[in-house]
Amino acid sequence: QVQLVESGGGLVQAGGSLRLSCAASGRTSGIVRIAWFRQAPGKERERVAASTWTGELTAYADPVKGRFAISKDNAKNMVYLQMNSLKPEDTAVYFCAVRNNIVGDYDSWGQGTQVTVSS
Repeated sequence: QVQLVESGGGLVQAGGSLRLSCAASGRTSGIVRIAWFRQAPGKERERVAASTWTGELTAYADPVKGRFAISKDNAKNMVYLQMNSLKPEDTAVYFCAVRNNIVGDYDSWGQGTQVTVSS
């Protein structure tokens, strides 16, 4: 339905900032919700931020509230995750995901981009 490609990951120092990008292609007209997930080794996948594709309703996981911000450019089919005041515990593989249905699970996923925050 939708193909997603993440970019922007890398190694940053604690306290620094990083902006992740997600390019969506395919049947983007069917996108209902967008989100960023992350998963660290040995830990469960965690939804970091989510947003409606249409409108500006957003939600954030408690550990990133006030530090991360999800945004989008609908005309360019782009999704972003601005990450500020990064902490070592933010280290993980970050995934972009899209839900193509009114209800249900996120069903389109990118391959992920590594974010490493050094202390």
